[in-house]
Amino acid sequence: MLETYPQPTIIDRAMLATALDAITSCAETCTACADACLGEEMVERLVRCARLDLDCADICTATARVLTRQTGFDVNLVRAQLEACAVACRVCADECTKHAAMHQHCRICAESCRRCEQACRDMLSALR
Repeated sequence: MLETYPQPTIIDRAMLATALDAITSCAETCTACADACLGEEMVERLVRCARLDLDCADICTATARVLTRQTGFDVNLVRAQLEACAVACRVCADECTKHAAMHQHCRICAESCRRCEQACRDMLSALR
């Protein structure tokens, strides 16, 4: 879809596509992890994890939507959104890592969050 955009983009299209893939994958993984947390026997120990999963998923979804819109691109807004996404991913990954030894869904989620955080940081570097 990015290749069909009629105007030049501010961000390299290949880098943008890579970031969007990481961000949307993270949103889906975080949503699934939150749901899996709710299905665990000792769910009370995973409340914070599920909450951070859902927060991260929402922030990732918003970030992907903002990045997809290239017309009238505001670099300051995009930087702020990417920074928020990177922070949400770091916090979520840190929490999921605490549960990764016991819950495979948390291990997978932490890995996805780390990839997403790096993609956001790469985009931020490219925008400087």
